[in-house]
Amino acid sequence: MAADLEPLLDDLAAETTDLSVMVSGAPTQAWSSPTPAAGWTVHDQLSHLWFFDREARRAVEDPAGFSAGLAAIAADPAGYMGRHLDAGRGLGDDLLREFHAERGRLIEVLRSTDPTTRIPWYGPPMSPMSFATARLMETWAHGQDIADAWQVRRTPTDRLRHICHLGVRTRGFSYAIRGEPSPESAATVVLRAPSGDEWSFGPADGVDRVEGPALDFCLVVTQRRHLADVDLRVTGAAEDWLVKAQAFAGAPSLTDESRRGLAAEPT
Repeated sequence: MAADLEPLLDDLAAETTDLSVMVSGAPTQAWSSPTPAAGWTVHDQLSHLWFFDREARRAVEDPAGFSAGLAAIAADPAGYMGRHLDAGRGLGDDLLREFHAERGRLIEVLRSTDPTTRIPWYGPPMSPMSFATARLMETWAHGQDIADAWQVRRTPTDRLRHICHLGVRTRGFSYAIRGEPSPESAATVVLRAPSGDEWSFGPADGVDRVEGPALDFCLVVTQRRHLADVDLRVTGAAEDWLVKAQAFAGAPSLTDESRRGLAAEPT
Protein backbone atom coordinates (compact mmCIF):
# COMPACT_ATOMS: atom_id res chain seq x y z
CA MET A 1 0.00 0.00 0.00
CA ALA A 2 1.17 3.53 -0.73
CA ALA A 3 2.30 5.17 2.51
CA ASP A 4 -0.21 8.01 2.16
CA LEU A 5 -3.18 5.73 1.43
CA GLU A 6 -3.27 4.39 4.99
CA PRO A 7 -3.90 7.80 6.67
CA LEU A 8 -6.42 8.67 3.95
CA LEU A 9 -8.40 5.52 4.73
CA ASP A 10 -8.17 6.39 8.42
CA ASP A 11 -9.67 9.79 7.57
CA LEU A 12 -12.42 8.08 5.58
CA ALA A 13 -13.20 5.93 8.62
CA ALA A 14 -13.25 9.03 10.85
CA GLU A 15 -15.60 10.86 8.47
CA THR A 16 -17.85 7.80 8.55
CA THR A 17 -17.87 7.87 12.35
CA ASP A 18 -18.80 11.56 12.43
CA LEU A 19 -21.74 10.94 10.09
CA SER A 20 -22.87 7.95 12.13
CA VAL A 21 -22.78 9.94 15.37
CA MET A 22 -24.96 12.61 13.77
CA VAL A 23 -27.64 10.20 12.55
CA SER A 24 -27.60 7.39 15.10
CA GLY A 25 -29.52 9.18 17.82
CA ALA A 26 -32.19 10.64 15.57
CA PRO A 27 -35.82 9.61 16.13
CA THR A 28 -37.37 7.39 13.48
CA GLN A 29 -39.52 10.16 12.02
CA ALA A 30 -36.45 12.35 11.42
CA TRP A 31 -35.20 9.89 8.80
CA SER A 32 -38.09 10.90 6.55
CA SER A 33 -37.15 14.59 6.69
CA PRO A 34 -36.74 16.15 3.23
CA THR A 35 -33.24 17.30 2.32
CA PRO A 36 -32.09 20.04 -0.08
CA ALA A 37 -31.79 17.38 -2.82
CA ALA A 38 -35.24 17.43 -4.37
CA GLY A 39 -37.22 14.29 -3.56
CA TRP A 40 -34.56 12.81 -1.27
CA THR A 41 -35.09 12.18 2.42
CA VAL A 42 -32.40 11.73 5.05
CA HIS A 43 -32.85 7.96 4.63
CA ASP A 44 -32.25 8.36 0.89
CA GLN A 45 -29.02 10.28 1.50
CA LEU A 46 -27.57 7.50 3.62
CA SER A 47 -28.86 4.77 1.32
CA HIS A 48 -27.13 6.54 -1.57
CA LEU A 49 -23.83 6.21 0.28
CA TRP A 50 -24.53 2.54 1.11
CA PHE A 51 -25.41 1.68 -2.48
CA PHE A 52 -22.36 3.31 -4.04
CA ASP A 53 -20.06 1.86 -1.40
CA ARG A 54 -21.34 -1.53 -2.53
CA GLU A 55 -20.72 -0.61 -6.17
CA ALA A 56 -17.30 0.79 -5.28
CA ARG A 57 -16.29 -2.49 -3.65
CA ARG A 58 -17.51 -4.35 -6.72
CA ALA A 59 -15.45 -2.06 -8.97
CA VAL A 60 -12.34 -2.94 -6.95
CA GLU A 61 -13.01 -6.67 -6.63
CA ASP A 62 -14.52 -7.29 -10.10
CA PRO A 63 -13.47 -4.43 -12.39
CA ALA A 64 -14.39 -6.30 -15.58
CA GLY A 65 -17.89 -7.09 -14.32
CA PHE A 66 -18.43 -3.55 -13.10
CA SER A 67 -17.22 -2.05 -16.39
CA ALA A 68 -19.47 -4.37 -18.39
CA GLY A 69 -22.55 -2.81 -16.81
CA LEU A 70 -21.63 0.81 -17.44
CA ALA A 71 -23.14 0.93 -20.94
CA ALA A 72 -26.56 -0.10 -19.66
CA ILE A 73 -26.38 2.54 -16.93
CA ALA A 74 -25.42 5.22 -19.46
CA ALA A 75 -28.43 4.25 -21.58
CA ASP A 76 -30.86 4.87 -18.72
CA PRO A 77 -29.23 6.97 -16.00
CA ALA A 78 -32.54 8.22 -14.58
CA GLY A 79 -33.85 4.68 -14.24
CA TYR A 80 -30.63 3.58 -12.57
CA MET A 81 -30.81 6.38 -10.03
CA GLY A 82 -34.42 5.54 -9.28
CA ARG A 83 -33.61 1.86 -8.78
CA HIS A 84 -30.69 2.67 -6.52
CA LEU A 85 -32.97 4.67 -4.22
CA ASP A 86 -35.51 1.84 -4.21
CA ALA A 87 -32.76 -0.58 -3.15
CA GLY A 88 -31.85 1.60 -0.19
CA ARG A 89 -35.45 2.19 0.79
CA GLY A 90 -35.91 -1.55 0.90
CA LEU A 91 -33.45 -1.79 3.78
CA GLY A 92 -35.77 0.16 6.08
CA ASP A 93 -34.50 0.35 9.66
CA ASP A 94 -31.52 -1.87 8.81
CA LEU A 95 -29.93 0.88 6.70
CA LEU A 96 -27.48 2.25 9.25
CA ARG A 97 -26.21 -1.23 10.13
CA GLU A 98 -25.84 -2.15 6.45
CA PHE A 99 -24.09 1.13 5.69
CA HIS A 100 -21.54 0.50 8.45
CA ALA A 101 -20.92 -3.05 7.29
CA GLU A 102 -20.49 -2.10 3.62
CA ARG A 103 -18.26 0.87 4.40
CA GLY A 104 -16.05 -1.35 6.55
CA ARG A 105 -15.74 -3.91 3.77
CA LEU A 106 -14.83 -1.21 1.25
CA ILE A 107 -12.13 0.27 3.46
CA GLU A 108 -10.58 -3.16 4.06
CA VAL A 109 -10.60 -3.95 0.33
CA LEU A 110 -8.89 -0.64 -0.43
CA ARG A 111 -6.24 -1.30 2.23
CA SER A 112 -5.14 -4.40 0.31
CA THR A 113 -5.35 -2.88 -3.20
CA ASP A 114 -2.21 -2.31 -5.27
CA PRO A 115 -1.72 1.49 -5.30
CA THR A 116 -0.92 1.41 -9.03
CA THR A 117 -4.32 -0.12 -9.86
CA ARG A 118 -6.75 1.87 -12.00
CA ILE A 119 -10.26 1.36 -10.66
CA PRO A 120 -13.16 1.79 -13.12
CA TRP A 121 -15.94 4.15 -12.13
CA TYR A 122 -18.76 6.23 -13.65
CA GLY A 123 -16.23 8.83 -14.75
CA PRO A 124 -12.56 8.24 -15.61
CA PRO A 125 -10.79 5.28 -13.91
CA MET A 126 -9.05 6.27 -10.69
CA SER A 127 -6.17 5.26 -8.48
CA PRO A 128 -7.02 3.87 -5.02
CA MET A 129 -5.98 7.26 -3.56
CA SER A 130 -8.40 9.18 -5.77
CA PHE A 131 -11.08 6.54 -5.25
CA ALA A 132 -10.89 6.79 -1.46
CA THR A 133 -10.82 10.58 -1.65
CA ALA A 134 -13.99 10.50 -3.73
CA ARG A 135 -15.74 8.31 -1.14
CA LEU A 136 -14.68 10.71 1.63
CA MET A 137 -16.00 13.65 -0.40
CA GLU A 138 -19.32 11.89 -0.97
CA THR A 139 -19.62 11.06 2.72
CA TRP A 140 -18.99 14.64 3.74
CA ALA A 141 -21.24 16.15 1.06
CA HIS A 142 -24.25 13.91 1.71
CA GLY A 143 -23.64 14.39 5.42
CA GLN A 144 -24.02 18.11 4.70
CA ASP A 145 -27.39 17.42 3.08
CA ILE A 146 -28.52 15.65 6.25
CA ALA A 147 -27.15 18.43 8.46
CA ASP A 148 -29.02 21.01 6.38
CA ALA A 149 -32.24 19.00 6.63
CA TRP A 150 -31.97 18.92 10.42
CA GLN A 151 -30.42 22.40 10.72
CA VAL A 152 -27.38 20.92 12.41
CA ARG A 153 -24.11 22.87 12.47
CA ARG A 154 -21.20 20.51 11.96
CA THR A 155 -17.70 21.29 13.20
CA PRO A 156 -15.35 21.25 10.18
CA THR A 157 -12.09 19.32 10.42
CA ASP A 158 -8.84 19.35 8.48
CA ARG A 159 -10.09 16.27 6.63
CA LEU A 160 -11.48 18.92 4.28
CA ARG A 161 -8.02 19.09 2.72
CA HIS A 162 -8.81 15.92 0.78
CA ILE A 163 -11.93 17.53 -0.66
CA CYS A 164 -10.10 20.76 -1.46
CA HIS A 165 -7.46 18.74 -3.32
CA LEU A 166 -10.16 16.90 -5.25
CA GLY A 167 -11.96 20.16 -6.02
CA VAL A 168 -8.80 21.63 -7.55
CA ARG A 169 -7.96 18.42 -9.43
CA THR A 170 -11.42 18.27 -11.03
CA ARG A 171 -11.28 21.80 -12.50
CA GLY A 172 -10.64 20.43 -15.99
CA PHE A 173 -13.27 17.71 -15.51
CA SER A 174 -15.90 20.37 -14.71
CA TYR A 175 -15.36 21.80 -18.19
CA ALA A 176 -14.82 18.52 -20.04
CA ILE A 177 -18.22 17.09 -19.04
CA ARG A 178 -19.79 20.20 -20.62
CA GLY A 179 -17.80 19.82 -23.83
CA GLU A 180 -15.90 23.02 -23.09
CA PRO A 181 -12.14 23.60 -23.09
CA SER A 182 -10.69 24.20 -19.65
CA PRO A 183 -8.82 27.47 -19.03
CA GLU A 184 -5.22 27.37 -20.23
CA SER A 185 -3.79 28.94 -17.09
CA ALA A 186 -3.63 27.10 -13.78
CA ALA A 187 -5.71 28.49 -10.95
CA THR A 188 -4.22 29.66 -7.67
CA VAL A 189 -6.23 28.46 -4.67
CA VAL A 190 -5.29 29.68 -1.19
CA LEU A 191 -7.55 28.43 1.60
CA ARG A 192 -7.79 28.79 5.36
CA ALA A 193 -8.06 25.39 7.05
CA PRO A 194 -10.35 24.80 10.04
CA SER A 195 -7.18 24.51 12.15
CA GLY A 196 -6.03 27.93 10.95
CA ASP A 197 -3.32 26.59 8.63
CA GLU A 198 -3.04 27.86 5.07
CA TRP A 199 -3.46 25.42 2.18
CA SER A 200 -2.17 26.48 -1.23
CA PHE A 201 -2.71 24.85 -4.61
CA GLY A 202 -1.34 25.93 -7.98
CA PRO A 203 1.12 28.72 -8.81
CA ALA A 204 1.67 31.43 -6.24
CA ASP A 205 1.00 34.29 -8.67
CA GLY A 206 -1.90 33.01 -10.77
CA VAL A 207 -4.37 35.49 -12.29
CA ASP A 208 -7.28 33.08 -11.82
CA ARG A 209 -7.42 33.07 -8.05
CA VAL A 210 -9.60 31.73 -5.20
CA GLU A 211 -9.06 32.74 -1.58
CA GLY A 212 -11.08 32.13 1.56
CA PRO A 213 -12.21 29.44 4.00
CA ALA A 214 -11.55 25.85 2.98
CA LEU A 215 -15.04 24.96 4.17
CA ASP A 216 -16.65 27.42 1.76
CA PHE A 217 -14.57 26.06 -1.13
CA CYS A 218 -15.68 22.51 -0.32
CA LEU A 219 -19.33 23.58 -0.13
CA VAL A 220 -19.06 25.12 -3.61
CA VAL A 221 -17.15 22.36 -5.44
CA THR A 222 -19.57 19.75 -4.07
CA GLN A 223 -22.49 21.98 -5.14
CA ARG A 224 -23.85 22.32 -1.60
CA ARG A 225 -23.74 26.14 -1.72
CA HIS A 226 -23.92 28.80 -4.40
CA LEU A 227 -20.80 30.84 -4.96
CA ALA A 228 -22.82 33.97 -4.13
CA ASP A 229 -23.64 32.59 -0.67
CA VAL A 230 -20.10 31.96 0.59
CA ASP A 231 -17.11 34.05 1.61
CA LEU A 232 -14.70 33.30 -1.24
CA ARG A 233 -12.72 35.99 -3.06
CA VAL A 234 -12.54 35.05 -6.72
CA THR A 235 -10.73 36.74 -9.60
CA GLY A 236 -10.18 36.08 -13.30
CA ALA A 237 -11.61 32.93 -14.87
CA ALA A 238 -11.91 31.31 -11.44
CA GLU A 239 -15.44 32.69 -11.09
CA ASP A 240 -16.57 30.83 -14.21
CA TRP A 241 -14.93 27.68 -12.85
CA LEU A 242 -16.62 27.83 -9.45
CA VAL A 243 -20.03 28.35 -11.01
CA LYS A 244 -19.51 25.06 -12.91
CA ALA A 245 -17.34 23.26 -10.36
CA GLN A 246 -18.26 19.59 -9.92
CA ALA A 247 -16.03 17.38 -7.78
CA PHE A 248 -18.15 14.27 -8.32
CA ALA A 249 -18.68 11.93 -11.27
CA GLY A 250 -21.75 11.99 -13.47
CA ALA A 251 -23.49 14.22 -15.96
CA PRO A 252 -22.89 17.97 -15.69
CA SER A 253 -25.04 19.70 -13.10
CA LEU A 254 -25.28 22.99 -11.28
CA THR A 255 -26.15 23.77 -7.69
CA ASP A 256 -29.82 22.96 -7.15
CA GLU A 257 -32.05 25.99 -6.59
CA SER A 258 -33.26 24.41 -3.35
CA ARG A 259 -29.87 25.34 -1.89
CA ARG A 260 -30.18 29.05 -2.62
CA GLY A 261 -30.07 31.18 0.49
CA LEU A 262 -28.69 28.44 2.74
CA ALA A 263 -26.26 30.10 5.09
CA ALA A 264 -22.63 29.10 4.83
CA GLU A 265 -21.25 27.24 7.82
CA PRO A 266 -19.44 29.29 10.47
CA THR A 267 -15.70 29.64 9.81
